[in-house]
Amino acid sequence: MKKLRVKRNALKAPEFILLWRSVWSNPPTLAQTELALEHSVYTLSVFDGEKPVAMARMIGDFGLCYYIKDVVVRPEYQNKGIGKMMVGDMLRFIRKNGIPDTDIMVELCALPEVAPFYDELGFTSDDGQRMKLKCRAEANQ
Repeated sequence: MKKLRVKRNALKAPEFILLWRSVWSNPPTLAQTELALEHSVYTLSVFDGEKPVAMARMIGDFGLCYYIKDVVVRPEYQNKGIGKMMVGDMLRFIRKNGIPDTDIMVELCALPEVAPFYDELGFTSDDGQRMKLKCRAEANQ
């Protein structure tokens, strides 16, 4: 492992898809990923030499809420502090860009097996239930 390098707001769609595939199946399309990255508030990518090894992105409104999405660390790079560094970097971004002396809600969705990781970073679960619906986009007419 070479010295890891962090890039902010420079995550490219092909890197995103490559990292997605390292931990999940069925990645989004290139066009979806490009649009999502264009509208993300903040992204991080971590490289070992030229190889992308981790990513995270955040969406939000800068005022009331942020949602941390797509935190991925390639399996062979997990348990080395990379995920903790990325989430910490995102929280610093929020603290620096929010309205002073206000509280901002930071949310994320974690699978049960990674929930302890987020617990260690100060996140807590509540009684709310994550609701979701896949909405199929229609062709432009």
